[in-house]
Amino acid sequence: MSTSDTTPVGSAPASPAEPAAPPARAAEATAAKAEPAEPLAIPQTLTPEQAEALTTKAAKADEYWDRYVRSVAELDNYRKRAARERAEAVQYANEGLIRKLLPVLDNFEAALAAAGPDAHFENFKTGVAMIHSQLRQALAEAGVEEISAGGQAFDPNLHEAVAQNESAEVPEGHVLQQVRKGYRLHGRLLRPASVVVARPRSPST
Repeated sequence: MSTSDTTPVGSAPASPAEPAAPPARAAEATAAKAEPAEPLAIPQTLTPEQAEALTTKAAKADEYWDRYVRSVAELDNYRKRAARERAEAVQYANEGLIRKLLPVLDNFEAALAAAGPDAHFENFKTGVAMIHSQLRQALAEAGVEEISAGGQAFDPNLHEAVAQNESAEVPEGHVLQQVRKGYRLHGRLLRPASVVVARPRSPST
């Protein structure tokens, strides 16, 4: 036996070669991969029923969009209104207490306006003036401001007329005298100023 016909010990037998794919099938597979998918057919014209259905859907879409826009606007307005109401609630939280303090302030000012007979009263008046000043300062820091009335044109939004007196110096319809001070809290009227309004003198007979 020749050495060319022998197989080395321990070597695996050679596997038979795989048959090659037929050329026609390989070409078809390659062409199938390269060609794009056929697009969906879209009708160029619509039937009356299809057109009507499309119009109805478009109208519904517009209606839903309008509802959405209105809902967003209403929600935004609600948020703004709620924020404004919260801010006002904080700003005017002490309004009731301040209203009760205004008569106390009136009494302090009336005491300061009284004339004292002796030095003891003057000492008392000095103490009252200090308390009055502290109270005014506290109210000012809380946002309270006096309403200017003397000599101003009568304003029913700020003034309360308690009487009318003739005057040759003050124009008609202007404040002749302030009887009681008025106050505002952060621009909101707390109490109108009580005033006497001037009227022209009657012609002499």
